[in-house]
Amino acid sequence: MLKLDAHIHVTPPEISGNLDKYTSKEPYFELLSASPKNKFADAKTVIAELDGAGFDGAVIFGFAFQDLGLCRMVNDYVIEMVKAYPRLTGFIAVPPADRGALGEIERAHEAGLKGVGEIFPSGQRFSIEDADATRAFTGLCAERSLPILVHANEPVGHYYPGKTDTTLRQLEQFIEHSSGVDIILAHWGGGLFFYEMMPEFRQKCARVYYDCAATPFLYDSRVYRTACDLGLETKILFGSDYPLLPISRYIKEINKSAMPPPAREMFLGGNCARLISS
Repeated sequence: MLKLDAHIHVTPPEISGNLDKYTSKEPYFELLSASPKNKFADAKTVIAELDGAGFDGAVIFGFAFQDLGLCRMVNDYVIEMVKAYPRLTGFIAVPPADRGALGEIERAHEAGLKGVGEIFPSGQRFSIEDADATRAFTGLCAERSLPILVHANEPVGHYYPGKTDTTLRQLEQFIEHSSGVDIILAHWGGGLFFYEMMPEFRQKCARVYYDCAATPFLYDSRVYRTACDLGLETKILFGSDYPLLPISRYIKEINKSAMPPPAREMFLGGNCARLISS
């Protein structure tokens, strides 16, 4: 069975070793970095984590800063690492509202990266409900067949660093304005996947996928089987959010969930492989 992790963060040593230099310029990055649960990993550490968990590969990306120059720095690191470790697939960090974002997507895609994200709408001051801004950004991704990974969070429950005021309605509007592109909503889409029980909403979300990043902090193990019961077995992706959590933490919960074997195979790697091979 092919096993792929669709959601792993990597940080260039230059940034992780000089945090004060970068957090002072990036309020959202400072917020996340200050959390006691926050950790940093380089690509070599990611490979060791994959080997320990018996995974074949992963999608990696740097932090999506507000500053385009910093995004370019993390993209250069990801470009270098996917060349050094062919098991890794890289996504492109950009501030979507920046005038240079489209040029950076073109540059990084031509250098070998295969998707865009993780986008932090609130942290990057990107109004995802704005039709014109969204179409300008996602239109290029559609042309180049680049899936987009977007941070989402549930509108209820406990607070944690990174939980923003982005609403499910705003996510729906982003989907409406993103014709022709595959969208991955992180963290189960903040619960948006439950609404795919509505026929008209399921049709709207035909190209929307959901990863399970941070599940142990958010839901109990029934969420995996529930997604399958909703008929979403082709639309869910395993994503650990490593180094926030180790892959092993998820496998224990997944083993409790009674996911049907065919769905489990798609979830653990098949669905991700299909997305990043297009």
